[in-house]
Amino acid sequence: MEIIVLMKQVPATESFIEIAQDGRSIKTDNLNWVINPYDEIAVEEAIRIKEAQGGNVTVVTIGQAAAQDAIRTAMAMGVDNGILINDPEAFECDSLGTAKILAETIKKMDYDLIIAGQRAVDDDNYVGGPAVAQYLDIPCITLVTQQTISDQKIQCERTIDGGMEVVEACLPALLTTQRGLNEPRYTSLPGIMKAKKKKIDTRTLADMDIQSLGEAHSQVLAMELPSKKRKVRLIEGNSPQEKTDLLVKALQEAHFI
Repeated sequence: MEIIVLMKQVPATESFIEIAQDGRSIKTDNLNWVINPYDEIAVEEAIRIKEAQGGNVTVVTIGQAAAQDAIRTAMAMGVDNGILINDPEAFECDSLGTAKILAETIKKMDYDLIIAGQRAVDDDNYVGGPAVAQYLDIPCITLVTQQTISDQKIQCERTIDGGMEVVEACLPALLTTQRGLNEPRYTSLPGIMKAKKKKIDTRTLADMDIQSLGEAHSQVLAMELPSKKRKVRLIEGNSPQEKTDLLVKALQEAHFI
């Protein structure tokens, strides 16, 4: 089985985020970069399927040269191949432009299944995976917590409002991950050493004959940090009833009720 994982390198969630001087991006010099947590779940699931059914796993990511670190981490986990699309024009794309690049890359590859994280934790965007499926004209199953593959079909349990849903689709298909699907493994020293020797296929848009992506459908106009929390006001009173009355009055004055 040929499996492709769509992967993104993002700042670690414990990183201290600062807005860059342009007001539209973040400072990246001192950030610790990691595999997007939901993509890490996708990598783990792809490796588990390969271990059960055989085949190969290839990760595809868009990023600068530093993104090779994320690819090598995935290789240390058990991924076979890595493709890095390193092109300044790709970095300026919105979500649909990024999906188009990934889809055009995948069209030239053999694949049975594509796995993507449900979203990236840096921009909190859910568009990537479903948009790639749309461009490739294949089924898409999102927020998957369990999957089984048999007879060129995949059956998935996925989260929905208030419960779970079971969905079946023919392969090739794309699924996006939800927490609970698996627990990603740690990299081992032998895996890390093997990953260092593997070659990463680095490409530009010209290498893939992608001529023009058109204008971005959306762009970041400005960034700003969350406002500081309001001061806490302590409601005092001689009895629970008096405190309740004072609380209601305070909420009315603040136009909350």
